[in-house]
Amino acid sequence: MRSAWPLIIALAVAPSHAQVAKWQLGGSGAAWDQRDSLQVLVDFADGAIQPLYLQPDQNVIHLLENWEFWRDPSLHNLGYVDGQKPRFWNRWNGAGGDPTQSGVFLVDRDSTTYNAPKSQSITSTFFSIDTAVPIPGVGFGFFTPSQGFRSDGTPLPFDTTPAFDVSIGSDLEPAVNWGGRDLFEQVIANVGANFDPVVRIDFPRQYVRFFRWRRQTSLADEEALNICRDCGGQGNQAIALKGSIGGFEVFGQGIPQRVVYLSQVVDLGQVVNFGRLHWAGTPLRLVDGAVVEDPDAPVWLKAKVRVGRDDSPATYHEYTNIGREKEVSREHYEKLTAQLNRDPRPGIRASIGYDSANWSFWSVPFTESGQLIRLRSGSHLQVNLSIESRDFDAWMRIDSLWIETAPLLAAGVFAEVARRDDPQPKRGFTEVALGQETEFIYQVRAEFDGNTAPGFNALRIHTGNRTAFRGLEMGTPLAPVNPVAVEEDDSLVIQLPQRVTSTNNAPIRVTFATSVFEFASTFTGEILAADSESLPQPILAGDADEAVSTNSLRVLGANDKTPDFIQSLALSTPVLTPNGDGFHDQLQIGYSLFRLPGAVPVALEVYTLDGRRIVRLDKGLQDSGAQAITWDGRDETGQLLPPGLYLLSIALQTQFVQAKQLLAVGIAY
Repeated sequence: MRSAWPLIIALAVAPSHAQVAKWQLGGSGAAWDQRDSLQVLVDFADGAIQPLYLQPDQNVIHLLENWEFWRDPSLHNLGYVDGQKPRFWNRWNGAGGDPTQSGVFLVDRDSTTYNAPKSQSITSTFFSIDTAVPIPGVGFGFFTPSQGFRSDGTPLPFDTTPAFDVSIGSDLEPAVNWGGRDLFEQVIANVGANFDPVVRIDFPRQYVRFFRWRRQTSLADEEALNICRDCGGQGNQAIALKGSIGGFEVFGQGIPQRVVYLSQVVDLGQVVNFGRLHWAGTPLRLVDGAVVEDPDAPVWLKAKVRVGRDDSPATYHEYTNIGREKEVSREHYEKLTAQLNRDPRPGIRASIGYDSANWSFWSVPFTESGQLIRLRSGSHLQVNLSIESRDFDAWMRIDSLWIETAPLLAAGVFAEVARRDDPQPKRGFTEVALGQETEFIYQVRAEFDGNTAPGFNALRIHTGNRTAFRGLEMGTPLAPVNPVAVEEDDSLVIQLPQRVTSTNNAPIRVTFATSVFEFASTFTGEILAADSESLPQPILAGDADEAVSTNSLRVLGANDKTPDFIQSLALSTPVLTPNGDGFHDQLQIGYSLFRLPGAVPVALEVYTLDGRRIVRLDKGLQDSGAQAITWDGRDETGQLLPPGLYLLSIALQTQFVQAKQLLAVGIAY
C-alpha cells in the first residue's frame, strides 16, 4: 500500500476555497411542520418531530390524513407509495359504483354521515382499512349514525348491524385476496346476534396495520328475506340490508412501529455537491407517566435522500390519438380525465413516470448520523424519514437534521471503465472472470461551465475489493505521470500532480487491478479538491474518450458457469496447536464469497469424522469478496476441543442452498 499521508495532511491544513454549508430542518433551520409534504402519525412537538403517542380513547382514523379510497387495492392507483397513505377499500357497488359508497363517510369526523344501506348480497358487503403503518392496536369499533331514518321509517341510531366479523393483520400483507372478503391473519370478533348501536372490540395490544369488517347473515336477515320472498322479491337483493354504519373506529395505545415524514422538494438555488447527512436525536421512554431518556431503547431513524436538477422527480403523460404516450406538464396532466377502463385517447391520463435523467433514485436508508450521501450533485433535494420503534412505550425524538453542501468542483465529471486488454469490447460492456484479478482502465473527462468552478486535484474510485494501483496518465495525448499520493484499499484514492480546471482540463486515465466477485458491480467514483474544504463530487457514467467505448461504470461477471457461493477455501496450517507457544495457536481460514445479494451472516462449523456437528460459531456479516476468519480450537462455551481430526466448513445464512465444502484439520497439544 502506498502512503496516503501527503493527501491527508493536505486536506487537514489547506486553506478553504469552497466553504461547506448545510441545509437544515429543525433547530436553526426550516421548521419541520413547514417543510413536510406528507406525514403519517408524526407529532410536531417543541420544534422537533417524534412519533405520536396514541391514547386508548383516541380514534386513530381521525389522526390520519390523505386517505385513499379504492375499489380494489390490486389496481395500484397511480402515484401510490406503500406505507405513506392510509387506505380504505371495498367493492363499492360493483364496477361503476357510487362514490358515496367508497367509505369516505365512514372515516370522516361526522357522525351524521353514513353509507346508505343497499340492496346487495351480504357476501359482498365488507370494508377494509389500512392505517399505512403498524400501530399498537388495542381495539376496533363502529357505530350507527346519530340521526336520520331509513326508508321504512326505522331511526338510523337504532338500525344496528345484526351480524358481522372483524379480522386484523400485521405489517406483512396477509396472504388473502386483497379485493375479496377473506379473513386477515387474526379474527378478533365473530358476532352472530348484535343489538348494540355502538360496538367496540378490545384485544391484547399488538402491532396492527390492516382491519377488515365483514357483514354476516343473521336470523334478522332470514326474517327479512322471507318477507321479501312472500311479496315476490328475489332473495336479499330486493331489499336494503339491515344495519347502518356512521363510522369506524380504530384504537391504539403507545408508539407506532414506525411513523413517516416526507419533506417537500427543496430548491437550493444552485447545483451543489452533497456531503454527510447528520441528525440530532434523543431516545425516550415513558416510565410511570414521565418521559425519560433511555439510550438503550430499541428505537432508531431511517433516513433516505434523493436529489435532482428540477422541481419534480415525476414525469406526466397523456395519450395521443394513436394510443401512445407523450410527456405533458403536471398542470396539464391534472386537467385530464382520470378514468379507467377506457380506450387510450387524447384527454385521458396516461402513466406517471420517474425522471431518472434529472433525479437520483432514493438512497439506501441511513441509520447512523454522519454518513456520506454519495449521490449525484443537484439543485433540489427531498428527504424521507421513518422513525421506528420496537417498544410500545419508547421512541426517538429528532430535533434537527442537516446535509452538508458545497459548490461544484466542475460542471460535470464523466467516466467509463473497461478491461485494459479490451477497451472497446464487441458486446459493448465490460465482462470479466469472477474471482480473477483483472487490470482495468478508468477514463475520466471533466466539463467546466465558465471559470467559476475551482476544479479538482484528486479522485477516488470504489471497487468494493482490494485494489492495486498500476499507473496514471494525463494530458493530450495521454502520457504517464507520477501521482502525489496513492491510497490502496477497497477503493483507490489518487492525488494528481496537477489541478484540473477550466484552463487546464487534462484528460485522465487510471489503471488498476482488482477482482470482481459479483455478477454486476459498479465502479463509482468522486473527484476531490485536496487543498480546500470542499465536498466530493460524484463521477457519472458517460462518454469520456473515443479510445474507450463502454460509456459505463458497470462491470459484469462472466456467466459461462454458476460458481459456488464459497470458493478458494484454505487453511493456514493443517494442524492447530493451541498450547500458547505462539506457533499455530490460531487457525487462519481464507475463502472468497461470490454473487451474494448483500451482506449475509457467516458461521464456522466444525464436524467430527462421522458427520456430527459439534461447533457453530457466528462470525458476523460478510459480503462478496475475499474474506478470512480465525479459530482458536474452542467451542461455543470457550472449551478447547480434544486432540483429534476434525472437518471445518463455512456456512452462509441465505435463501439459496450451497454445497458444503469440508476441510480436514488436526488439533494437537
